Amino acid sequence: MTDITRAEVEHVALLARLRLTEAEKEDYTRQLSSILSYAGRLGELDLSAVEPTAHAAQLFNVLREDVPGESMERDKALANAPAGADGFFRVPRIV
Repeated sequence: MTDITRAEVEHVALLARLRLTEAEKEDYTRQLSSILSYAGRLGELDLSAVEPTAHAAQLFNVLREDVPGESMERDKALANAPAGADGFFRVPRIV
C-alpha cells in the first residue's frame, strides 16, 4: 500500500494555496492513500498483450471535403443582422 504522509498533504495544500483544517488534513491523507493504493493495483495486471496507445479510441479526421457551392444572397444574409451598411455587416469599432 502506498501511503501519503501528512507532510505531503500539507506540502500539496501549500502549493495549491489551500488552507486546510486539521480534520481535512487527516481526511485527505487517508483518502489519497486509498486512491494510490487502488491505482497501484494496475501494476498487478498482465498488460503484455496490450498495445500502448495515446487515446482509448481511434481518432479520425472527420472534416468534409472543401467543395465550393452556391452562396447566400447578400440581402438574405443581412436580413437578420442587427446592423448593416452598404451591403456589409456593421459591427462595433474595436480599438
